[in-house]
Amino acid sequence: MVTGVRDEETTVRQQRRPEDEPGTGVVTAFGRQLKLLRTRAGMERAEFGKRVGYSGETVASIEQGRRIPQASFIDKADEVLGAGGVLTALKEEVGRAQYPAYFRDAARLEARATGLNLYAVYAVPGLLQTEDYARAVFQMQRPLLPDEVIEQRLEARLARQEVFGRRPAPLMSFVIEESVLRRPLGGRQVMRETLEQVLRTGQLRHVEVQVMPTDREDNAALGGPFTLIDTDKGQRIAYAEVQDDSRLYTEVAKVRELEARYGILRSQALTPSESSAFIEKLMGES
Repeated sequence: MVTGVRDEETTVRQQRRPEDEPGTGVVTAFGRQLKLLRTRAGMERAEFGKRVGYSGETVASIEQGRRIPQASFIDKADEVLGAGGVLTALKEEVGRAQYPAYFRDAARLEARATGLNLYAVYAVPGLLQTEDYARAVFQMQRPLLPDEVIEQRLEARLARQEVFGRRPAPLMSFVIEESVLRRPLGGRQVMRETLEQVLRTGQLRHVEVQVMPTDREDNAALGGPFTLIDTDKGQRIAYAEVQDDSRLYTEVAKVRELEARYGILRSQALTPSESSAFIEKLMGES
């Protein structure tokens, strides 16, 4: 796993590992620490849960490492238990555990990015998904994900969308294949609501959404989806993912290759205004 992006060539394959799943690693360590602090404070689970706004059963799940706590829970728990920052110090690592192992480093970079350029081939990008669309995507995964994992990943995916409200706002560009916008994952009503969200998001001043029509005779990115991430350190990194296997590229030649590919792709796609009109037309057809 990448713990710090190196300047030399870096290609990282991130696989699912037992220590990355709920019930192990930092999630278990947090749960044990929480239980220790709660016990020392002389609070029963029900009393503590009431004070932080959660049920005693949920507190038990967190303490046993079976549920990943949200950032708001960690902040409140630290305050109620007078932990002096012991719990909040783990917040970032615990937050990363909400994502599949292969996406965690990309999620960390995305949250701090000053710019994002994304090409979508298979599904509406997570940053643009509605709650119902995202839930449908997770429910379709095979092998089947447990309901608890689906809810955890859903919360994490929706939390990523806070990037749109960040200030200063990162510049963001999306190129989405027409077939993605026509594929009614979750049903036609869910897809229509998702198209509305894509359209609204594309109207933000720092966001541009472009559609790549299926009838285009040229396409510069037939190699698959990828994302270009401009970091807060002034570096550009490329991210590619397929079948739960991902790579982060920092090697200059590779990143420039994908930059050129993305630039040509944008020139081949509909303009942002043309894309908005196209999405409105699709909504009319649904």
